[in-house]
Amino acid sequence: MKTKYLASFCLLGASLLAAPAADPALVARQQIADLRREIARHDDRYHRQAAPAISDADFDALKRRLAGLEREHPAAAVTAPAPPEIGDDRTGLFRTQPHRERMLSLEKAFKEADLRAWHARLAKRLGREDLSYVIEPKYDGLAVSLTYVRGRLIRAVTRGNGSEGDDITANVIQMAGLPRELAGDPLPEFIEVRGEVYVPFDTFARVNAAREAAGETLFANPRNLAAGTVRQLDAQEVAGRGLRLVCYAVGGCEPRAALPATQRELTRQFRAWGLPAIEESWSAGGSHEMVLAVAACGRARGVLAFPVDGAVVKLDSLALQREVGAGENSPRWAIAFKFAPERAETQVLAITIQVGRTGVFTPVAELAPVRLAGTTVARATLHNRDEIGRKDIRVGDTVYVEKAGEIIPAIVGVNHARRPAGASPFVFPEKCPDCGAGVAQRAGEVAARCGNATCPAQLRRRIEHFASKACVDIEGLGPAMIEALVTKGWVKDLPDLYRLYRPDLLTVGRNNAPSVDRLLAAIEASKRVELWRVIHGLGLPQVGAVAARELARKHRSLAALAVAEPRHQVLIASLLEAGVRPVVPGSDGTRLEGKTFVLTGTLPTLSRAQATGKIEAAGGHVAGSVGRRTHYVVVGADSGTKREEARKLGVPEIDEAGLLRLLAEPNQ
Repeated sequence: MKTKYLASFCLLGASLLAAPAADPALVARQQIADLRREIARHDDRYHRQAAPAISDADFDALKRRLAGLEREHPAAAVTAPAPPEIGDDRTGLFRTQPHRERMLSLEKAFKEADLRAWHARLAKRLGREDLSYVIEPKYDGLAVSLTYVRGRLIRAVTRGNGSEGDDITANVIQMAGLPRELAGDPLPEFIEVRGEVYVPFDTFARVNAAREAAGETLFANPRNLAAGTVRQLDAQEVAGRGLRLVCYAVGGCEPRAALPATQRELTRQFRAWGLPAIEESWSAGGSHEMVLAVAACGRARGVLAFPVDGAVVKLDSLALQREVGAGENSPRWAIAFKFAPERAETQVLAITIQVGRTGVFTPVAELAPVRLAGTTVARATLHNRDEIGRKDIRVGDTVYVEKAGEIIPAIVGVNHARRPAGASPFVFPEKCPDCGAGVAQRAGEVAARCGNATCPAQLRRRIEHFASKACVDIEGLGPAMIEALVTKGWVKDLPDLYRLYRPDLLTVGRNNAPSVDRLLAAIEASKRVELWRVIHGLGLPQVGAVAARELARKHRSLAALAVAEPRHQVLIASLLEAGVRPVVPGSDGTRLEGKTFVLTGTLPTLSRAQATGKIEAAGGHVAGSVGRRTHYVVVGADSGTKREEARKLGVPEIDEAGLLRLLAEPNQ
């Protein structure tokens, strides 16, 4: 018997030895393709959604790993699926505007040797070692470009893809300290001032305290608050958030002679023009002093009142900046040194599973609370099953937690010396923790997911997405109300939102009649938002705001979309049956074509986004400020200076009722 088993074992071993090894080129090609998809996903979360899932350090590590694979396997890099464009913060929610001069990102350095190598490249290119530098704190916010023509602010645009970005002028002008007109004479005929929108720590704490008191989701960090706020469709909400701006560079400028000779003098010129500029910086001559100055900047960040995730080193001479120019993605005359993330030790108390709107399971480590980068950390995402296994994270472990750039905390390692006896590997659930359905895993994906499309957890996330400001904007449909609607069985899919009964809703909570009426009015208003918003809200695979706009332009109606999306025909048909009739700009036959509106104050039933959507759907345009070409100012409660400006210019005022009458009237 033993001889028989031995012979079988030998045959098996021989067959395994004879089996062909995996083709290294194919393996490299798959690894490159997977990394490109992963980087693109995290880039979208960071730039467009302002909701990063990993730290800056982890993201940069992914990009370095990809670059290494592409260098080692150039043929595989060519044949692998092309990498999506990254670093693009266009959301699809705003009109886009081109930059006169490309708005580039910065090369990154992580070690002292990286800085010295950068200096050596500059010195070789310029043929001299005696280079002077300015070292500035690297503000952690959202990059913007301000365009002034003959001293007047005419546009504020995000970096976007470097060539064009989102026009966020209406929101940026709400910020304190930003001049509409530059001071002094003479002024450039045209100038693009580059800057960063950020949130000071005290403002971040104030906003989150107010949101916590209201039962709303907290912002993870100041950068998320800044990026999320500046993309609000309601400019009044932006005004109350306390955003700040700092200016640090120039893009296009005519004439260039209007600029001073050095970076340090440019900072002084910004202040003379009335622009907010960097307050503290360091000077250095040569690579040794540069490294010391970067270290000094790193020590100073502990006492700064705003988030800083690194130091920016720039050639001081603007003439030398122009001489060395720019590479494909970044200027050669500047580099960003990323500070090492802060680290703390704490204990994993439990590992829980969150279920997303597409059913994806995200494991989360519940931690013993620990102070890190100015906030208390009690949770950290573990991303997926493979991540837990790779780091071998167990309940009871003492772990190292980092929070790079004030972003979401991440577990970067385990202190195995303090692992408690008997700690066992985490067993990933085989069933959904919310509905009990089996776990499914798609080919080529690392994510495990709930296979039940009617899972309550997925439904709650889908409703949150559909009702968000980026989609149909149902104000008042927050997490608590969504939980009640799903738990009571009143909403089993998105169309059920349009079949809710007032008497049922009145049983949720006490003395809630006013809020119920506002919620029902918002639900009713959402039936007539722009088509692309509804498409975005459906949560179609790989369809974000930008793709939703493209689908809306292509199909022009929900009915036509249903034909192109057979998998979603039933859902779309149910929405149509419930009375959802989204509109395409300029297609509904009203008289607003070519009319410009300005909104001010709080309207009785319509949010700022809803009113904007209705006007634009009727062919009109909503501007952020009153001018001689403004046709109407729509006035609500607590209106401010825009109303006064309208009266001075003789611009007609209408209220919400007047706007709705205009929307209902046919063209003349």
